Amino acid sequence: MKTIIYSHLYDGSFNHAILDRLTKTFDNQKADYQIINLYKDGFNPVLSSEELRNYSKGESFDPLVKKYQKMISDSDELIFIFPIWWHNLPAILKGFIDKTMVKGFAYNEDNGWTGLLTYIKKTTVITTSTITKEYLKTESGDPIQGVFINRTLADIGLKPENTNWIHFGEVNITSDEVRTKFLKDLPDIYKN
Repeated sequence: MKTIIYSHLYDGSFNHAILDRLTKTFDNQKADYQIINLYKDGFNPVLSSEELRNYSKGESFDPLVKKYQKMISDSDELIFIFPIWWHNLPAILKGFIDKTMVKGFAYNEDNGWTGLLTYIKKTTVITTSTITKEYLKTESGDPIQGVFINRTLADIGLKPENTNWIHFGEVNITSDEVRTKFLKDLPDIYKN
């Protein structure tokens, strides 16, 4: 089962066009997938003091967190689709990681740190931004490959060598022809 974790609030965005293109591809392939749509679900990314008190126990009282954990548990592939804002993940996605990837579900600390989501065989990260991938890597501290993929996702058991990062940069100045080609080619790019 593929699980798409989608983090954009505007249905007219290029991120939404990417989501539509992938879901149509999966429908045509008759592939099993499900979508975690953080904004549409009304997910609250802010940890409450009660949640923080129970964080080290791996407990959550948020029904969406429990739903998301079940969806992830039923998956062998994760696909993240999100814009890069201020050189990093949107706050709602960071909150999703903070609240959902808790001890006992995503990692353990018993004999050192151990990621538990090793049953996820493939991860794809699809991002959009007004800046290029090269700029993100060299001038922005490498927040996606260096931090999100190589640290955060790796720490919960998602191997960087099984993770593909696809980036569409300069989204604000790119022509419709370039966007259309990217969307047309996306199923092939995604397979890599």
